[in-house]
Amino acid sequence: MALPVPVPVPVPVLVLVLGGLLAGDGAGAEPCQAPGQWEGRTVFYRHGTGRITRAAVSYDGHNQRLRILEERKALIPCKKFFEYILLYKDAMMFQVEQVTKLCSKIALTEPWDPYDIPANSTYEDQYYIGGPGDQIMVQEWSDRKPARKLESWVGVYTVKDCYPVQETYTKNYSVTTSTRFFDLQLGIADPSVFTPPSTCQTAQTRRMKDEC
Repeated sequence: MALPVPVPVPVPVLVLVLGGLLAGDGAGAEPCQAPGQWEGRTVFYRHGTGRITRAAVSYDGHNQRLRILEERKALIPCKKFFEYILLYKDAMMFQVEQVTKLCSKIALTEPWDPYDIPANSTYEDQYYIGGPGDQIMVQEWSDRKPARKLESWVGVYTVKDCYPVQETYTKNYSVTTSTRFFDLQLGIADPSVFTPPSTCQTAQTRRMKDEC
């Protein structure tokens, strides 16, 4: 799933610290079922601009909603940080400035794209991330088909519990966006994070810029 806001870094397809050990040939491999609800952190890289966004994420695949809270890693002059609440069943996104709580209400035009491995995906590889004594096995899947040699989506998921590790999107032979996932925990600790704040009752309809 490509996050529709700057939030989820490979070149050309994956930049991961790999153990370098082939873990299997994938004969008869089937896509695993990714968790429907989780919270964690992401690093989203938009390759065209070189912009990296770190965020805390609450993901509710069952109800098709997503909450993204941009993280402040340093004091950046004239930089605004936002919270995004995306409600795909309502086709609506709320952008909330973290300090002033000023809110924008924007229609979502892209369809829901869950963090999972589509049933018709193509198995690409299975390997270990890390090294001896500190490694985890993952599988790599894509939307590549025999009639099209190049993929437009590549997803890396853990073998044991099917947690997302990285998703990469490409277009016209170039990587467009990539998202890395980490510190994932199952479930949603506080479902109210998907409820827009009261300031959104008088929300503006234009998207706010992240600069002064």
